[in-house]
Amino acid sequence: MADLRDIWVYLSASPLLHLTLTLVAFQAGAWLYKRGGLNPLLNPVMIAVVLIVAVLVLTATPYPAYFDGAQFVHFLLGPATVALAIPLYRQFEKVRRSALAILVSLLCGSATAAVSAVAIGWLLQGSNDALIAIAPKSVTAPVAMGITEQLGGLPSLTAVLVIVTGITGAMLGPHVLKLVGVKDWAAHGLAIGTASHGIGTARAMQVNETAGAFAGLAMGLNALATALLLPLIWRLVFGG
Repeated sequence: MADLRDIWVYLSASPLLHLTLTLVAFQAGAWLYKRGGLNPLLNPVMIAVVLIVAVLVLTATPYPAYFDGAQFVHFLLGPATVALAIPLYRQFEKVRRSALAILVSLLCGSATAAVSAVAIGWLLQGSNDALIAIAPKSVTAPVAMGITEQLGGLPSLTAVLVIVTGITGAMLGPHVLKLVGVKDWAAHGLAIGTASHGIGTARAMQVNETAGAFAGLAMGLNALATALLLPLIWRLVFGG
């Protein structure tokens, strides 16, 4: 056992270990997702998060040590987000024709996401820090954490809520939209991208290219609208 501990201590100091852990965890999630017949409850991101957290807890590995190794994957989030412009470019004519509808839908969806979350938190007697943290939950993580920090909340709590929101939207969003009779793929994408940011957008891309393009557009515009409007509205309503 002492030899095994020594080996683990040696490996844990290598960034390659945690990068490999991240990739293996996601591949395991993707394998289970396919084996489960693409069951939305077996979302690969959710499975990967559970596996990685379990390994970190069992090995008493601090998150900063893990992130030092996995930050290359984090870096790739930028290029991956930019790459969403490709399907959006292919749908540019449809986006142009629907510009007004997109703008109205986006503003309504952005407001609903923030107001409903804060209202539920307030009814459950959440603290002020919790209400601030939950308000930008439907915005992509870096922007949401920046908004929370600007308002004096807890960015770490926001990060957790953003991930939970994205996974939930990716798992249930397409089925809920189908259940309520939404048939247009552009509408699917706008709804999922506004409510569930990057994780939801990745799911929309799997379902339909048009849905993926509009989800990417909604994700970016929702982040912009929320970053500009939420701090202003928050201070007008709550002061500070």
